[in-house]
Amino acid sequence: MGWTDAYNYLRNGAARLAGNQAPRTDGDLPLGARIGSVVGIQQSPLLRAVANGSLITLPDADDTRILAVSQIRLQQSGGLYRYYLETGDRDDKEKFLQVYQNASGEVSEIMYCTQLARVIPETAADQDAYTGQAGAGLGDRSYTLWRQQLDDLGLDLELVFGSSEGLDYWRDAGDPETPYMPPFTGTEVRLDDASGRTGLRQEMYFMPYVRTLRGGGNEYLLITTEIIRSVNGDSSQRGIHVDFVIGIPVEQQRIVIQ
Repeated sequence: MGWTDAYNYLRNGAARLAGNQAPRTDGDLPLGARIGSVVGIQQSPLLRAVANGSLITLPDADDTRILAVSQIRLQQSGGLYRYYLETGDRDDKEKFLQVYQNASGEVSEIMYCTQLARVIPETAADQDAYTGQAGAGLGDRSYTLWRQQLDDLGLDLELVFGSSEGLDYWRDAGDPETPYMPPFTGTEVRLDDASGRTGLRQEMYFMPYVRTLRGGGNEYLLITTEIIRSVNGDSSQRGIHVDFVIGIPVEQQRIVIQ
């Protein structure tokens, strides 16, 4: 997929070509996905995760179509893609499939992901912590979600926390004994329609954390600071926020995209 060309089209071509039939820009994606594709997810691994105290949100009955697609360019080999079932631009929180395609072009990991919370870093110190600029914060060896932080999210906190007050996640990157490593940095280009006329571009500071659920299996906490650089090609629409996203690995044979 020519993502640079797609973004340049998003930035420059929409007004010029409005009313004309534009070519699709969402081709050549892993698993044959496209905007508008119908997605089927066997929910048994998600149901098991919820029963074992996961913070994941199950798909709703209408979470069946890919509304947007993106590629995340990080400093790593292979390709990282997100297929959005909810973009989070309105009241609904993000839901997406995150697909990692290795350097050989094979899909080696799929996660079903749902947004837990979004916060706005309001001070320079907060921004430094969430981008790792201070040499601490995002990229620390562990991260704890506290029970009181989730009081207002409508979760079954007894099932999630039991008798504990916090959930400890461990960095899923680098040497586990290293106290701190800088977060991954990159760019996400999200296309919201097949012609590439709408979407956004944002810079990302990203670190995955993981914990083992009570009955086995992993739950991932993906913490991402996103700095929006443009929306629908308009560079005046900027902003910064931090997304806390829960991810559960799903085997490829449990996903059908048509």
